[in-house]
Amino acid sequence: MTEERQTAARSLTTLAGYRQTTFSATPAVRPILTIALLLLSAVLVYEAGLAAQDGVNRGWFIAASIAGLFVVRGLHLRRPITLPHLTIAVFVLAAANTAYRASHPGFGFVFLASTGLILMLPQSSRPQPQQLYRVAELVGRTERDPLAAFALHSSKSYFFNANSSAAIAYRTRFGIAAVAGDPIGERAAFAELLSEFSEFAANNGWRIAVLGASPELAALWRYRAIEHRGLRAIPVGRDVVIEVDRFAMVGRKYRNLRQAVSRTHNFGVSTQVLSEATLSEPLRAELLAIVDDWHHGRQTRGFSMILDHLLDGRNPGILVVIARDSDGRVAGFQRYGVSDRGRELSLDVPWRRRDAPNGLDERMILDLIDYAREEGIQRISLAFAPFPELFADKDRSRTARLIYVLVHLGDPLIRLESLYRFLRKFRAMSDQRFVLIRWREVLFAAAALLTLEFVPHRKEY
Repeated sequence: MTEERQTAARSLTTLAGYRQTTFSATPAVRPILTIALLLLSAVLVYEAGLAAQDGVNRGWFIAASIAGLFVVRGLHLRRPITLPHLTIAVFVLAAANTAYRASHPGFGFVFLASTGLILMLPQSSRPQPQQLYRVAELVGRTERDPLAAFALHSSKSYFFNANSSAAIAYRTRFGIAAVAGDPIGERAAFAELLSEFSEFAANNGWRIAVLGASPELAALWRYRAIEHRGLRAIPVGRDVVIEVDRFAMVGRKYRNLRQAVSRTHNFGVSTQVLSEATLSEPLRAELLAIVDDWHHGRQTRGFSMILDHLLDGRNPGILVVIARDSDGRVAGFQRYGVSDRGRELSLDVPWRRRDAPNGLDERMILDLIDYAREEGIQRISLAFAPFPELFADKDRSRTARLIYVLVHLGDPLIRLESLYRFLRKFRAMSDQRFVLIRWREVLFAAAALLTLEFVPHRKEY
C-alpha cells in the first residue's frame, strides 16, 4: 500500500473519531510560536512590575502572561486548538472584560488567566460502539491473549492500521491516551501499529499510558512508540490461565479446590453452559435479579478487563455458565468472552446469589473445563491477579509491608487479596502484565487509569 493511501487511511480514522474542527501549528511553526509567546509573557510580567512600582494596578498583565504560558505549554504538547475550546475561551475572555469593567478585578484576573488553559485543553476521544463487528473480527483473530475479548467494551475508541488487520483499543482522559491491554488482530502488524499510534497520539497532544501490556508488547512499546520515548514498564500482576488439556485436579496442592467443589455436589448444584444470545427473557430476568440484589449496578464501570452490556446479547460469542441449586433455582452465573476463533475464553465478572453455597464459582469453572475439552477450547482465563508475589510472601520487607497496607486501602473498590486467595487454588499463574508510563506523567496517568477503571460511565450503544 502506498504512503499516500496510508496517510489517507489515518486521516479517515481521525475524522471518524473526532468530528470537530481543529487548528494545529505545523512542526516548523510551533517552535517559533512557542518562543514568541514566552517572550511576550516575559514582557508583560516586566511591564506589570514597572506599573506596580508606580502604584498602578496592572494585574491583567500577569493574568495575560499566565494565559500565554498555558498556550505555550499546549503548543509544546502539540495540542490542536478545537473550535469548541476556542468558542468557550472567547466567552470567558468576554466575561473577564466585563468583570474588569464592573470593578471586580479578582474575577477578571481568574477569567483572563484561564482563557489560555481552556484554549489548550486536550481534546477527548469518542467511544466507537459502531465499530463492534469490525473489532469482533479482530478479536477472533487474536491468539493467546486473555484480554483480547475485553476490547469489545462499548466505551472504547479504536485506532486501526491502514488495512484494518490490527487495532488498538484506548480512551483518553486528562490528556492521556490510556491503552487497554495489547493490540488485537494480526500480531505481525503490531510493531508498525504502535509507531503509527504514537504519532497519532502526539499529533493530538496526547501522552500515552498502557494498562495490562504483555511482556512482548511492553518491550515493543518502549522501542516502537517513537513519539513517546521514556515509557517505563512496571509489573502489576499476572494472568491466570488454565491450559485445558494440561489441567488435572490431582495432588495435595488441589485439596482446597476439591473440597470446595465437593461441597456444591453435596448441596445438589448442577450447571449448564449457554450462549448469551440464546438466553430466554425469563432466564435473563432471573440472572439480572441476582445482579440487582447486590446493588452494584449492571457493570457500569471498568475499562481494561471487563465487558459491559450485561446479558443483552450485544457482544458476539459470549458464553454463560449457569449454576442451579437442588430446587432448580439459579444460584449464580459466570460470563465469558471469546477470542482466537473460539479457542480461548476470558472470565468476566461472576455473580452469585447471597445465600449460594461456598464453592459455587469453583464448581462452575471446573464444569466449564469439562465443557471446553469437548468443544476444543484450549485456554480459559480466570482473571488478572494483581501483585501475587506481594500476597504470597509472608516475610515482607518494610517497603513490601507499606505497599501491602496501601493495597488494602482499595478494598472498598476491589478486594485484591481475596481475589488472589481464590485464584491460587487453580495453580495457573501465567505471564506478567505491565503498566507503561513515563515518570513525569505518573500523576496524570494514574488519575486517568484509575478513573477509567472505577468511575461509572454512561452506557454506550
